[in-house]
Amino acid sequence: MKKSKAKYLTLAGVVLSAGILLSACGNSASSSKTYSYVYSSDPSSLNYLAENRATTNDIVTNLVDGLMENDQYGNYVPSLAEDWTVSKDGLTYTYKLRKDAKWYTYEGEEYAPVTAQDFVTGLKYAADKKSEALYLVQDSVAGLDDYINGKTTDFSTVGVKAIDDQTVQYTLTRPEPYWNSKTTSTILFPVNGDFLKSKGDDFGKVDPSNILYNGPFLMKSFVSKSVIEYKKNPNYWDAKNVFVDDVKLTYYDGSDQDALARNFTEGVYSYARLYPNSSSFEGIKEKNKDNIIYSIQDATSYFLNFNLDRKSYNFTSKTTDIEKKSTQEAVLNKNFRQAINFAYNRTAYGAQSQGEDGATKILRNLVVPPTFVTINGKEFGDVVSSKMVNYGQEWQGINFADAQDPYYNPEKAKAKFAEAKKELEAKGVQFPIHLDKTVEMTNKTEIQEISSMKQSIESVLGTDNIVIDIQQLSTDDYDNSGYLAQTAAQKDYDFYNGGWSPDYQDPSTYLDIFSVKSGGMLQNLGLEPGEVNDKAKAVGLDTYTEMLEEANKEQDPAKRYEKYAEIQAWLVDSALAIPNVSKGGTPSLRKTVPFSAPYSLAGNKGVESYKYLKLQDKTVTTAEYEKAKEKWLKEKEESNKKAQEELAKHVK
Repeated sequence: MKKSKAKYLTLAGVVLSAGILLSACGNSASSSKTYSYVYSSDPSSLNYLAENRATTNDIVTNLVDGLMENDQYGNYVPSLAEDWTVSKDGLTYTYKLRKDAKWYTYEGEEYAPVTAQDFVTGLKYAADKKSEALYLVQDSVAGLDDYINGKTTDFSTVGVKAIDDQTVQYTLTRPEPYWNSKTTSTILFPVNGDFLKSKGDDFGKVDPSNILYNGPFLMKSFVSKSVIEYKKNPNYWDAKNVFVDDVKLTYYDGSDQDALARNFTEGVYSYARLYPNSSSFEGIKEKNKDNIIYSIQDATSYFLNFNLDRKSYNFTSKTTDIEKKSTQEAVLNKNFRQAINFAYNRTAYGAQSQGEDGATKILRNLVVPPTFVTINGKEFGDVVSSKMVNYGQEWQGINFADAQDPYYNPEKAKAKFAEAKKELEAKGVQFPIHLDKTVEMTNKTEIQEISSMKQSIESVLGTDNIVIDIQQLSTDDYDNSGYLAQTAAQKDYDFYNGGWSPDYQDPSTYLDIFSVKSGGMLQNLGLEPGEVNDKAKAVGLDTYTEMLEEANKEQDPAKRYEKYAEIQAWLVDSALAIPNVSKGGTPSLRKTVPFSAPYSLAGNKGVESYKYLKLQDKTVTTAEYEKAKEKWLKEKEESNKKAQEELAKHVK
């Protein structure tokens, strides 16, 4: 995964995530060499082996390479691995490393060659540190689960071996045809053992000197809530494919929605995310009527969820224990959650950031994107729709395609709430139910969005039944009560909007996040992985986890995906995760060459990556972008097909 805090923005078909909003410097003569943009969340760490947050990974992906990376069509191609093979049984992956890959300090001084042992050291370190991303590999790499759980203390029993300096080999517990996509996740990146030992606990602390670099850029500086700067690594093994010399990220809190467009107009930026509801947008639109580009939606999905076992109440409008208990009872009730889902007007929500013209362009209706995989020629979303017949009349004929809202239905919402109210009043629940929703006080767009959501839900269900209390917090309080909270008990809200970017190309990468055993987003529901408490059972997450385990055993892709479609259908009906938007689909002005950057549906090397990115002097026109997109889509289809055919050549 990458846990994503905020949304929006795409760059040449690649989404820049984790609250990093972008732009690019277009200062005349240096426009093709300097890329400058804005960011909105400090990284909490550069420890890419232990952390698994977008604020860390989106930076490190430009500084450190792994075995594979993405090309501009989303294919997984060799990076530090010059070549690779997989055994006929699908259990052993052997990678031959390139000899010209080196480690460098942040000052650009050569430190050591990259060796196979660095990958072994990296995974051992991640296991010993209980990495946030262990869920990704713990059950995949042979022997790793036993090592993590203390059944063995000998890491040599784990299925990662340095055969020689240039050969690293992984042995898996079961075939995973998508394994190469996992190698683009930072937990499988290498680390130099001597450097790691020399840094001790300082490894990965947010300072350029606390990591080594083998990737396209070096970090020049970091100043909290001020600036992050990279410079091109001149000795990088693939320097010929790095087309910008410098990258500068300036802190942006979102309070001035017109700042990006204004700076673009003044020639400071070569990218600007546009806000159609800002005070100056009509003027911007008039001047740039031929240049406004809506990017494609990407694979990052956002969804609302409830805190099923809230412990912290530092930010609340509740004044009595009865109100707290009533809310807790309500969110455990499926009819109540479904009523919220049907009362939520996503089109009105989308209009707050997109304007009326683009209101639906970011909408997503499943946690797994509806086109993520196909099943016997049918899109995943269509198969999920066919499964919904088992879950009641209200789900008949529902269309889960992106960019439209199939859920909003006041009549269904009122009917579900009536059922919920009857059930809850029998338990002594008092109304109205108060739901605390936290927002960052400087983020005007988010405040507008949540206000829209509040308006639609309260107007449909009535404020005598439900009240959404918007808690406007400082950036630090907002982060610490949600995105950066380390435990479920620290999650301080009733209602949360989080995002998930896929780690690998299989539906399980989205659906496993709610497993009661190891779910990467389970804490957002107020639950700790591994603890199957009464709240988890009350909403059926124990059953959900059993369905996941059954699907994960299936190796035939069509049968496997069919089972995941059933699980996604269950999740829709449960309303435990209420999808709303994706990244992408947003309006912008840009001087980035369309589709020059790497592209990916999963992993880290096709998101926030500036390798391959090219800039141009003139603003890209809408017509140019659409022509480039048409060409790219055709080339992508051909390239992906060829890549699939090439896979057979790696089986030995």
